[in-house]
Amino acid sequence: MEERLALTKKIGVWLHTEEIVQEKLANACAVVFDVLLATTTLITIVENGAKRVRPVATIEEAWSIRQAWGEQTLLGGEQQAKRVPGFDCGPYPSEYPIEKVQERDVVFLSTNGTRAIAAASPAREVLLGGVRNAPTLASYLVKCPYEQLYLIAAGSRGHLCVEDFLGVAITLAYMEDLDDTWQLNDGAQVAAAFGRQHQKEVAEWIRAGRVGRWFAEYDPETLAFASDVGASSTLARLCEGMLEALQR
Repeated sequence: MEERLALTKKIGVWLHTEEIVQEKLANACAVVFDVLLATTTLITIVENGAKRVRPVATIEEAWSIRQAWGEQTLLGGEQQAKRVPGFDCGPYPSEYPIEKVQERDVVFLSTNGTRAIAAASPAREVLLGGVRNAPTLASYLVKCPYEQLYLIAAGSRGHLCVEDFLGVAITLAYMEDLDDTWQLNDGAQVAAAFGRQHQKEVAEWIRAGRVGRWFAEYDPETLAFASDVGASSTLARLCEGMLEALQR
């Protein structure tokens, strides 16, 4: 009997939300990275035991869900880097400790990250990526059953953000078990090579970006938290519009 050829798996990288082509996602797994801060904060909220976590793309959607879920629902996030008037929390992971979110419903909005999550939602599976969970995420993705995998750097207003690219790059660098059955597009090849070369310099590269420079000056604690490679083993997956923990 003729030996069956191994199935080729493809990895594509999109450098900002506007590059997403939803028609390509129908049978794919998509991973969204908004390292400073949406996906980092959302992973933390899931990790800290929130009951229901709903990322939303608009302020109107956030208020509508709170009305449906009840007044005990926490509203959090930002728009244009500012806390939304009337929301309970801002965008920072430190605002969502276990004692505050455990068994609570949380609705979260951000300028770039949650919009990217919404754009990626047609995928068969949508995961959240960051620097903190990169090793765990990489191990999961190596065994991904889908033929096509897209790693999406959320970016900002159609532009690349260094920290989101770093999240993609470091995740690819940890996918050490890739063999000839994987086909990487040009963006994925560049990101993987960059990640392998700078695997021990993640914090420095994130600090060098436009957003990273702001955090380095005004909020170094949050920058250190978001740049801590492997500090979290939580995988957060989108399921019917809400996030669930695959691993903690």
